[in-house]
Amino acid sequence: MPAPITIRAAAEADAGEIGAIYDEGIATGSATFAAGTHSASERRKWLSARDERAPVFVGADDENVVAWSALAPFSGREWYTGVAEYTVYVSAAARGRGIGGHLLDHLIGVAPDYGYWKLVGMILVENAPGLSLAKRAGFRLVGTYEAHGRISGQWRDVALLERHLGR
Repeated sequence: MPAPITIRAAAEADAGEIGAIYDEGIATGSATFAAGTHSASERRKWLSARDERAPVFVGADDENVVAWSALAPFSGREWYTGVAEYTVYVSAAARGRGIGGHLLDHLIGVAPDYGYWKLVGMILVENAPGLSLAKRAGFRLVGTYEAHGRISGQWRDVALLERHLGR
């Protein structure tokens, strides 16, 4: 039986594992438009550049980071100050254990502490696990951006999801 997951704020020491998990997601071709590799050094810079309203969390299985999640302001415009985009990534070895759901539930629970009243997700339409995770967590599909970006030269569509918190 797998060890229980502990969710905590990401630390600088987690940067390498966060980058490796992100790179696994990139390799699937259905998780993100990002490309390239994300070294520990690059992820440390990324972590240190995030402000207090853009927290990053990790899911640890014993002492190993097996997943990460984050919130980030949706826009810099004042009227969107309470809207955040969420991100959840789970390592290939830990998928299918419900860890993504725990991390997303955690983000939903802490988002108001950061001044957010709504979470949005932008998920590639081929990412069935990501879409299923969002729907199970109470997000609703609000539309699709067609040909929103390219991966390996191919146009890809993105599903838009939202969940208003406290309604």
